[in-house]
Amino acid sequence: MKAAAFEYVRPRDVGDAVAALAGTAGAKLLAGGQSLGPMLNLRLARPKLLVDIARIDALRRIEDAGDAWRIGGVVTHAEIEDAPALRGTMLAEVAAGIAYRAVRNRGTIGGSLAHADPAADWPLALAALDATVVLRGRSGERRVPADGLMTSAFTTGLRDDDIVEAVLVTKLSGAARFGYFKFCRKTGEFPEASAAAVLDPERKLARLFVGALSGAPQPLPGLARALAEHGAAAATPDAVAAALATAAAGLDAVERRMHAGTVLRALRRLGA
Repeated sequence: MKAAAFEYVRPRDVGDAVAALAGTAGAKLLAGGQSLGPMLNLRLARPKLLVDIARIDALRRIEDAGDAWRIGGVVTHAEIEDAPALRGTMLAEVAAGIAYRAVRNRGTIGGSLAHADPAADWPLALAALDATVVLRGRSGERRVPADGLMTSAFTTGLRDDDIVEAVLVTKLSGAARFGYFKFCRKTGEFPEASAAAVLDPERKLARLFVGALSGAPQPLPGLARALAEHGAAAATPDAVAAALATAAAGLDAVERRMHAGTVLRALRRLGA
């Protein structure tokens, strides 16, 4: 199929993009188009206007902001994967595992957050990293914790005129450890289960999230604290099962086993 007819505009800057969104009911942002493109062709989305922000320079930068990395909303997964400054970080590792290189060349971090697929990598990874999403709309800038942006499957707290301007990821200390694992039936596909863990004693950060659920990634705060306090001894199969039963009570028996195994693999990579 082909997309239904729509108008198209390529704004010069973020202000023009916000104005275009605010000025047309039913307008949609276009960045990488890896999710929106198929939806247009299947006519699951029929916007009156496409606002193409892929070439806005201010949204394309990876910047060292001192104690944090500021990643522009239209920075692609491949650019994060390849950035010399991010080598060895959880950001680079997660980016390198997203789908296929052809997808990573076009897909963007902001697009992934805005699309809010429950199985996507960035909503999970950025929640575990305690990142902040910088939004820009008619009322100006507002900041939302990454673990609070997605409210349910394919649903976020974004307003109609909001743009994901950047993501702020506080740098981990030299003592930090992270673990990320997802179970896919085939390499490059969306996962059946996923988990992300970050322990940083210097920042007093202990975060553990499970993803690929029916909605937003869910935290396992009690288990994360136990790991921070007691190390690997706290990561028993029973402890993981109990944490999942609280965080994701709707899982069936097969799903519980997949997610429990995924959490344990993430913790093993963490080195806890």
